[in-house]
Amino acid sequence: MIIATAPFVAGYRVTETRGQVFGLVVRSRGLGGNLLASLRSVVGGEIHEYTSLLEDTRRQAIDRMVQNATLVGANGIISMRFDSSGLAGTMSEIVAYGTAVVLVPDAAAMPPTVATATGPAGATAPPPPPVE
Repeated sequence: MIIATAPFVAGYRVTETRGQVFGLVVRSRGLGGNLLASLRSVVGGEIHEYTSLLEDTRRQAIDRMVQNATLVGANGIISMRFDSSGLAGTMSEIVAYGTAVVLVPDAAAMPPTVATATGPAGATAPPPPPVE
């Protein structure tokens, strides 16, 4: 699945818009994690317990968004964004959202050959993911 924060994907054309999709996750750090994070906040610096919690939560929100896009027959998501908020002072809500689309390679926009960082010059660009 191609996911882009831009409203387009270079080298591809949107042939269908399948609608808005999102992935929502609400998480709370356990009592022990909150206590340890509170102690770290006294000293200052990064609070690793919350950083890892939010990184994992964002990944899960993206996974849920991709599942929802797959359900509506999309092979791409454009204009993807995150939103977050706190709930009840102990929980974090993360939402990943975007527009589910069907993408096809755009021959007019793609050069005939594309050099890749790992491949030789002249290697062709990979095809888009299949629409299921």
